[in-house]
Amino acid sequence: MSAFQSHYITANAIRMHYWREGRGPTLLLLHGWPEFCRTWRRVIPLLASEFDLIAPDLRGFGETEKPDPGPTDAMTVDVLAEDMLAFLDALGLDRPVGFVSHDVGAYVTQALVRRWPARAARLFFFNCPYPGIGRRWAEPEHLKEIWYQSFHQMPFAANLVGFSRETCRLYIGHFLRHWSGDPHAFDEDLEAWIDNFMKPGNLQGGFNWYSGARRARVAVMRGETPPVPPIEAPTRVLWGGRDPIIKAEWMDRLPEFFTNLEASVAPDAGHFVQMEQPELAAEEIRKFFGRVMAR
Repeated sequence: MSAFQSHYITANAIRMHYWREGRGPTLLLLHGWPEFCRTWRRVIPLLASEFDLIAPDLRGFGETEKPDPGPTDAMTVDVLAEDMLAFLDALGLDRPVGFVSHDVGAYVTQALVRRWPARAARLFFFNCPYPGIGRRWAEPEHLKEIWYQSFHQMPFAANLVGFSRETCRLYIGHFLRHWSGDPHAFDEDLEAWIDNFMKPGNLQGGFNWYSGARRARVAVMRGETPPVPPIEAPTRVLWGGRDPIIKAEWMDRLPEFFTNLEASVAPDAGHFVQMEQPELAAEEIRKFFGRVMAR
C-alpha cells in the first residue's frame, strides 16, 4: 500500500486522480505505460521537502476516469495534453510549472509545451521518445521490441491479457522485467501493478493510447513527420543506458529538438530510471529544478 493520499478533480470533463505531496516549486510528474502514478513512489519521499509534487493518472490509466469503455482511437496525444492543461487550470496553477516526464508522459509534455509554452518553466525527461528517433523505431532488429504496440490495438487484447490475474501478471511482469536494467526492480511492486491493471477498464485504457497514437507513430516510422519547432524551455534528459525499447543511442538528435539541453546517460538503468535508481533520479531532478525555480 502507498502512504500517499489520493485526490480527485474534474478537468476536461473527466474525473482525474492524482497524488500531491510536499511544498515548494510545483513539479508535475507524468508517467508512461505500463505505469500509473505509483511509478513515482520512490522519488516523491526524496523530494517532498523541497517541491510541491503532483502525480496524476493520465486519461485511461489508474484511478482516472475512462470515458471510453472499449477500444478507441480517440485518446490521442493532443487530448492528453489538453487534459493536463485543464488539470493545471483546475488546480489554479496558471503560473509556469516544472514537468518531469517519462515514456507516454514525455509525448504529452512535448505536445503541451509546443502548444502552450508559457505553462512550462523547465522540462525533465527520462528516456524521452521524440521525433528525432524517426525510422529507427521500425528497424528490422528493433521489430521484436515493438510488437506489443500493434497487439494493443487488437480489439481482443485486453480480454486476453486480463483473462486472469496470472495472465495479467505474465504480461505486465514481462515488460517490467525486460525493460529494466535490474530485472528485480519491480519485485516488491509487482502485485500492486497487477492490482491496478486488473481493475475494470485499466488494461483497455492503457492500450487505447496505442490506438490513439497509431497514425502519428506510423508517420514517424515512414519518415513522414512534418517539421516541428524546437522546444526552447530549459530541458534535462536522463536516459537509462540499458533500455531495450527506447535506446540511449537514439539521444543523438536531441539538440535538434531541444535548443537549451542538458543530457546524460544512467549506464546501469533501463527504461524505468525513477523506479530503478530513485536516489539518482531525485538528485538530478533536485539539481535541475532547485537551482533556478523560485519558491
